[in-house]
Amino acid sequence: MDCFEVTGGTALSGRVRVTGAKNSALKLMAAALLASGRTTLDEVPDILDVAIMSEVLRRLGCGVTYERYGTGGGGGRVVVDVPEEPSTETDYDLVRKMRASISVLGPLVARCGSARVALPGGDAIGSRGLDMHISGLERLGATIDSEHGFLVATAPKLTGTSLWLDFPSVGATENLVMAAVLADGTTVVDNAAREPEIVDLCSMLSAMGARIEGAGTSTITVEGVEELRPVTYTTVPDRIVAGTWAIGAVMTRGDVVIERAVPDHLTVALAKLTDAGAHVEPVDGGLRVAMDDRPRCVDIVTLPYPGFPTDLQPMAVALAAVSTGTALITENVFEGRFMFVNELVRLGASVRIDGHHAVVRGRERLSSAPVLATDIRAGAGLILAGLVSDGVTEVQDVHHVDRGYPDLVAQLSGLGARVERVQRPD
Repeated sequence: MDCFEVTGGTALSGRVRVTGAKNSALKLMAAALLASGRTTLDEVPDILDVAIMSEVLRRLGCGVTYERYGTGGGGGRVVVDVPEEPSTETDYDLVRKMRASISVLGPLVARCGSARVALPGGDAIGSRGLDMHISGLERLGATIDSEHGFLVATAPKLTGTSLWLDFPSVGATENLVMAAVLADGTTVVDNAAREPEIVDLCSMLSAMGARIEGAGTSTITVEGVEELRPVTYTTVPDRIVAGTWAIGAVMTRGDVVIERAVPDHLTVALAKLTDAGAHVEPVDGGLRVAMDDRPRCVDIVTLPYPGFPTDLQPMAVALAAVSTGTALITENVFEGRFMFVNELVRLGASVRIDGHHAVVRGRERLSSAPVLATDIRAGAGLILAGLVSDGVTEVQDVHHVDRGYPDLVAQLSGLGARVERVQRPD
């Protein structure tokens, strides 16, 4: 069992480079299925989820290679060779490990007319049903059944229609847009997700020959085309990883330049750090975050983009745990996000949960203890908490962290942190 040993007491200082967004790269890899031939994706993070998605595509008949850049930073190039007739079934042993694998459903139905996709797994952060994926595809003309743990979809040809999402779901928006690009006629998706990763996917699809308007707004219009072509495309920088480094700089009272960070993708989060007393400024090609004193507590409410990201909520709770005053953290997206709080309490944090609210009373410093990463972002939050704890904090189950943060130990070490990856008996 791999663990991170985090020794507290060092401020993060220096420069760190952000590679492409996990939540975009995985969907861009799925979108490659929409066109036969070779699609090349740059700035793809070297993380476990990319390896899993690569294997999903291989079992669909694609050739997939990953070439890591020699400059460090945890990024590289993925090349996907898509056959004229891909397979249409994804295996449970892979899909259960990563929810993003459901994103192959839309492309397979649109291009091949059928798909048999195992119901996905992923992080245990709350219920994330597929109702909007299914109902949207059915409105586009697909017939969908569930059997033996698989979604089975058939559609000789999809037809454009008007779609309304009950919630601006990122995954449903992506799947439905990818399905609509090859449908007959025009599809309008209302109450669509607005995240930068949605814009990134639509930009790549447009480069492939799709006709899409409204990406980044709540209404996306797709005019179907007969076929798409493979492209070379660069993934948008990861705003969640950038936000993690920004919060880490504030928590440890450090000074960090985050290369390739896009401030416009983190407007609310950076405003909250400014309210906490941090110095935040755009720099050439990135963002600088510095903190001199102990941060002030700020209230935070997670919301779909452009609101405060739910993926940064664990780090926000960790920040409040060492700030002055009391903060109210409200989680409106995933009901299971507070599962990690019991682990943070083991480090001495004062947190009380009431439904989808957390009341956090700040303390000067936390105390080290063994803790368990329950998901990707919880693991990152606990590592940041370990940086402001006395002694050595052991973060276990770090395979979760590997799914979202490339080269974490090397990047933290480059900023002056004392972090080691060690093996312990299971």
